[in-house]
Amino acid sequence: FTPTGYGTALAEGKETREINGRHHVFESPLPGDVALIKAERGDRWGNLTYRKAARNFGPVMAMAARHTIATVHHIDELGELDPETIVTPGIHVGKIVRIDRVATQAGGFKESV
Repeated sequence: FTPTGYGTALAEGKETREINGRHHVFESPLPGDVALIKAERGDRWGNLTYRKAARNFGPVMAMAARHTIATVHHIDELGELDPETIVTPGIHVGKIVRIDRVATQAGGFKESV
């Protein structure tokens, strides 16, 4: 629900509510067709674990999109991932692609396919 658009032509035919004394219009979320996400580890069923900031939006986008493709640095055998560390269950992931880490001149790492 958003107060934006209430009382305008954009709100015509849409559900409206008064919330805390302010009028709001219901807007349906826009689903994504494809989510491209980066994870640390995965297995062939699509279960994923994340590292650092990749955990911020990756799991949410995997659940929101119709199709999810995940890049991972390690593909583990089934049962090797600790169930307590799996953040995204495989039911939300359609494809896993393994990418390598490549050392840069600055001493850091970057991904390469």
